[in-house]
Amino acid sequence: MLDAVLPQSVSPVFVGRGTELTALTDALARAERDGEPQPVVIGGEAGLGKSRLLEEFAVRATAAGATVAVGGCVELGSDGLPFAPFAAILRSLHRRFPDALTAAAAGRETELARLLPGLGESLPQPAREAAGDRARLFEFTARLLERLAADRTLLIAVEDLHWADRSTRELLGYLFRAVQDARLVLVATYRTDDIHRRHPLRPFLAELDRLRSVRRIELRRFTQAEVTAQMTGITGTEPGTDLARTVFTRSEGNPFFVEELTAHCGGGLRGMSESLRDLLLVRVEALPEETQEVLRIVAEGGSTLEHGLLAAVARRPEPELLAALRDAVGAQVLVPTEDGDGYRFRHALMREAVTDDLLPGERARLNRRYAEALEAAPQLVRADQRAARLAGYWYYAGEPAKALPAVLDAAVQARRRYAFAEQLHLLQRALELWDAAPPGTLAALRPVDVLWAYPESGPPRPADQVDILAEATLAGVLADQSDRAQLMVRQALKLLDERADPLRAAWFWMQRSRLKVDGVSRRDGLAELGRAKELLRGLPPTTVHAQVFALAAAQMQEESRGPETFEAARRAVDLARAVGTESTELYARLTLAALRADSGRVEEGTAEMRAVLDRVLERGYVSLLGRSMVNLTATLGGVGRLAEAERTARQSEELAGRHGLDEALPWLATNRAWILFMLGRWQEAEAALEAVVHGHPVLRLRSSGLLLAGIQATLRGDAARGTELLADAVAPLPGRDLLPDFALIHTRLRIELALADGDIGRVREAFLEALPLPAVPFTTTLFWELLTAVAGAEAELRGLPAAADGRAEALAGIRDVVNGVSAAQPLWAAFGRLVDAALRTAEGRGRPADWAAAADALEPLSVPYYLALARTGLAESLLAAGDRAAAAGPLRLSREAAGELGAGPLLDRSRRLAARGGLLPEREPAPRAAADGPGAPAAARDAAPAPFRLTPRERDVLALVAAGRSNRQIAEELFISPKTASVHVSNIMAKLEVSSRGEAAAVAHRLRLTGTP
Repeated sequence: MLDAVLPQSVSPVFVGRGTELTALTDALARAERDGEPQPVVIGGEAGLGKSRLLEEFAVRATAAGATVAVGGCVELGSDGLPFAPFAAILRSLHRRFPDALTAAAAGRETELARLLPGLGESLPQPAREAAGDRARLFEFTARLLERLAADRTLLIAVEDLHWADRSTRELLGYLFRAVQDARLVLVATYRTDDIHRRHPLRPFLAELDRLRSVRRIELRRFTQAEVTAQMTGITGTEPGTDLARTVFTRSEGNPFFVEELTAHCGGGLRGMSESLRDLLLVRVEALPEETQEVLRIVAEGGSTLEHGLLAAVARRPEPELLAALRDAVGAQVLVPTEDGDGYRFRHALMREAVTDDLLPGERARLNRRYAEALEAAPQLVRADQRAARLAGYWYYAGEPAKALPAVLDAAVQARRRYAFAEQLHLLQRALELWDAAPPGTLAALRPVDVLWAYPESGPPRPADQVDILAEATLAGVLADQSDRAQLMVRQALKLLDERADPLRAAWFWMQRSRLKVDGVSRRDGLAELGRAKELLRGLPPTTVHAQVFALAAAQMQEESRGPETFEAARRAVDLARAVGTESTELYARLTLAALRADSGRVEEGTAEMRAVLDRVLERGYVSLLGRSMVNLTATLGGVGRLAEAERTARQSEELAGRHGLDEALPWLATNRAWILFMLGRWQEAEAALEAVVHGHPVLRLRSSGLLLAGIQATLRGDAARGTELLADAVAPLPGRDLLPDFALIHTRLRIELALADGDIGRVREAFLEALPLPAVPFTTTLFWELLTAVAGAEAELRGLPAAADGRAEALAGIRDVVNGVSAAQPLWAAFGRLVDAALRTAEGRGRPADWAAAADALEPLSVPYYLALARTGLAESLLAAGDRAAAAGPLRLSREAAGELGAGPLLDRSRRLAARGGLLPEREPAPRAAADGPGAPAAARDAAPAPFRLTPRERDVLALVAAGRSNRQIAEELFISPKTASVHVSNIMAKLEVSSRGEAAAVAHRLRLTGTP
């Protein structure tokens, strides 16, 4: 319609972005040459030229033979217009390559039709499977782009990410991570000045920063020289120095403001208002009043507006409307859209200024006209946008009777496109409108309008607020907004009469239990499930029954492996089968299988878990995939099948990434970190924990990761770091009755820290405070690790004067706990031998045969740290028996293992033991840990000059003096005579220039002369 008007950029000369354009063209070249996707994010203030940079890049990419498709986010996205830029991108690609895109989408048409209507019919899915279907949509989109980019280079751009709906952000993030082996450049732009502290884009950008593949480009403001060059390009002549300086000062180097000021600087800027809004409106106010009125209509219609809808709302003769549009396009206020069917403001800031200039009544009137026009002629906008835009127009028109059904319809459409965050936003808006809507409107609503969340809804009846709250709860869960979902549940339970409507009440009590997501306290959510069971008692079996019992069994397994837990899991399986809900059946079968494996039926249980996993993959129940993989990995590790567990964890992480299960990846990484620690691959374990310990939102996961990292840091010799991580882990947990697995690693870290300080009192205190520790599923190996730590501490610190008091009671308490822990698996039995040898040594009746039996049992199990502990104990026992020759072999192996692991304290201990027995090697093993700071291993510190000229033997003696040993005890420890020990003590006191043993101990502790804090 506007062929005679050829819009030109106000500034035909491209200025000041050479470095950024080079970076983009380099990315395009790499994608073309190497076939690797190149993700780029461009940020900058409004008006800095992000779109202009993208336009220049697109021109060069097209000239180089690449295909360019651009989609822009629109402000309407917050009102439920999800995936808008991707829908535009796929439409553009479909127009250019209809056959290629159809072939690339083959077999996936039903899902991809949610982004590109016309590929197939998108069918609604049950709410419980929606999360999995959404993950599949993301995966199919990634594969579609890979297939299209196999035969051509693609430049895909998403503009104005600051306006993106959450679903768009999540799909974009998935594509950044998941697209592989494709000649694809994926660019996104956003306005930095719009990203306030709580803006949802901020955490998204932080996640992108962790991806090494994503390149960030931040646009800067122009220098004065660049402003002068831009003005020269606009006017064709170089401006005077004073004028250029004035424009630079007024614009502050913002290219868009430079354009606007230059366009109106004929009078030297005299008389122009300082207001930014007035500056932006100067170009508009120079147009005829009829054109200004059309611009006000366009501004309120949305970021882009179809010509047909504009014509229906403007209500003007076509020639008059076209004349106004020609004026607006010619003045560079409006530009035609890419498809030639509509218009948009040349710059969003100008549209914002026009919109802000509208009166409140004027805005409501325009929105009403838009809504009426769209209702009268729905074909004026694309089908995938119709519901959301109609809902927005009626809402801003202030018409609750019209807005409520429109908003609910838009919520349905958002859910069908798996845009759960946008669905939740719309449902909250519906609740806001509820009280203002007239009774007749409410009576016309049916449960189908809100996709009733559970099938037993009875005969048709008008929808009520509880229906809306049920849908909003599910949307909150699926959108990972548990705080809002919890609010919906609380509101619903206040509205419900539990006696009159027990089924719906039970459903909400179940959701309340499920939303207790921290998962660190005993009995989390069980009280709520108990209430749900009471409400269901006596009712015919339903899906809600099966779901409640399945969730109860899953939570009970963290408390007990008793008959009642098995019975709850079996009943959940039976109920799910009876009512025909396979996903709930698989959930319950997984619980039952894990219980069987932990109870000793390992082969049966793990085989069933793999069968469930296979069925989950076959049926596409992606919502169950994460739990299936996490539980299988944890079970294999927990029963000591470490190599298989590590392999399964790696495969599971790959599978989770392929299906977009970002929430499962940290759980799998934490499981794998513990397995890698057990296998002696400590550096890999630390790397696996890295993302978990840095502010992960799930409390249980973050705190577990912190405790595991703290244990490893302490065993490496960095007790200060271990103490810091312990404090970070427990800070959010004051007064919590912790779950057993959590309590075990918490107590283990406390004991390791106390041992590092040589404080036997703190060791015993930590252990006693944790009692009683019930042996529950999936914690047996953790139990044995804890018992190894506390028994080993009693054995290692047995010579301290403080250790004698209460020793018998402490050791008896440890043995009482040992007697209640299963030794049914080879790993557990080997730990049992290690603990027994340590306890016998602490009692003063240790024998080399006890330690040898422990070492023999541990050797084939691939747990090098614990094997090194056993060999160190064996060497010490052999030296005490006078058999130096036999001690040399196990001591050498222990030292080598400690050096490989970077286990500083264990290496220190074995070195001192070798020194006492005269078995020092010619060369110390080099530990992997960094050799600086107080936590560095002694072998690394020994390379430095000895402080105070202390010999290695004198440092050993000083360590024992600092520990409170007498000369006779020192002699026994070092296999020397008491007289020789006395001579060493006298020499040490002379070198330290102190007059007493106490002063010597104080100096040793203060200056860390002995290798211990």
